[in-house]
Amino acid sequence: MSKPLLSLQNVQKIYYSHFKIRSQKVLQGITFSVEKGEFVAIMGESGAGKSTLLNLIATLDQPTSGDIWLKNWNLNRISEGKSAKFRREHLGFIFQDFDLLDNFDVQDNIFLPLVLAKTPKSVMQHRLASLAPQLGLNDLLFKRPYELSGGQQQRVAAARALITKPELLLADEPTGALDSKTSKQLLSLLEKLNQSGQTTLMVTHSAVTASHSKRVLFIRDGLIFHQIYRGALSQQQFLKRISETLTALLSTTKFKPHNF
Repeated sequence: MSKPLLSLQNVQKIYYSHFKIRSQKVLQGITFSVEKGEFVAIMGESGAGKSTLLNLIATLDQPTSGDIWLKNWNLNRISEGKSAKFRREHLGFIFQDFDLLDNFDVQDNIFLPLVLAKTPKSVMQHRLASLAPQLGLNDLLFKRPYELSGGQQQRVAAARALITKPELLLADEPTGALDSKTSKQLLSLLEKLNQSGQTTLMVTHSAVTASHSKRVLFIRDGLIFHQIYRGALSQQQFLKRISETLTALLSTTKFKPHNF
């Protein structure tokens, strides 16, 4: 049996106040794995620990205990000085805020992580030539971000995340700042990328957004409470099942916490 691309084992995160007089246990022992090629959504109420979990996987923070593995790398053991390089080389990020630089054109915004990695220009151009048509960016490469619509800016942000060919794409509320039409375009893009083999882990509070994934993990009070698979369901059927599961999780104790 092949090793999962991403594996979390009993991950806890505790935030302490000054002098450790008080503590807040945000994650209470998270265990799950993600196989290569999966598209997994993580759902939960505000304060459930979703963003904290994503920050740990992104090496932006360290767990209090437990282990996080990406392939053969134990993320807990990556020093702060090497974490930025690791993120550039192995992870891609799509956030609610696009974080594009207005003084750069679209092409240079996309190239930025490769420039920081000192990638040869010929390699950058070759990757962009393949990626830009997929994202509908050919006619936008020499425009500035402020000249683009929100949906176009999000596609530029996606291109910047994908041009490094990341092992894992992390999306944090990627449709949060978008209108419904632009959200649909981005979610269709994420599905298309996943169909081509891109492994994606997405945090969202939106059942509609989560219904575009292949599996949904539900987190509550810092624990994984339940998971459901899309399987052969249509997106609308999966949306209905997600909504029903959320209702059950919020209104009853039908589901007991599980680790996967």
